Amino acid sequence: MRSFDFSPLYRTAIGFDRLAQMFDNAQRADQPSYPPYNIELVAEDKYRITMAVAGFARSEIEIETENETLKITGRKQKEDKQVNFLHRGIAARDFEQRFQLANHIKVTGASIENGLLNIELVREIPEALKPRKIEIGAFDDNVQRLERAAA
Repeated sequence: MRSFDFSPLYRTAIGFDRLAQMFDNAQRADQPSYPPYNIELVAEDKYRITMAVAGFARSEIEIETENETLKITGRKQKEDKQVNFLHRGIAARDFEQRFQLANHIKVTGASIENGLLNIELVREIPEALKPRKIEIGAFDDNVQRLERAAA
């Protein structure tokens, strides 16, 4: 696997350190693979993370967002009785999975159905950042309209 040197990026660009850190983290091989999950593009600005959480109850799963990071934690409650398994193929271990969210990505909901945790996400771009049309006309007309709108 290749490793990249991001020092030129740090020298010439300000505010991209988070991007370089994300690349560094993505290259590491110690990323958790349990539980398995899918990331879907549902619509243009809608996403879904589907995670296999068979055996976990709603009360044993916690979903939290902080600083553009989505953290999903599963803590299995310890059973009081001892079970004598002949074969144990269903993992019941605790997990923590983290996802870096891009700017303006918000979690809108979560549900569990048939052992699958579905987390819905949407990109909500603020009005100030959306493209806007500029009317072409005489400069005086635009100034007069702005003055009337301000009054």
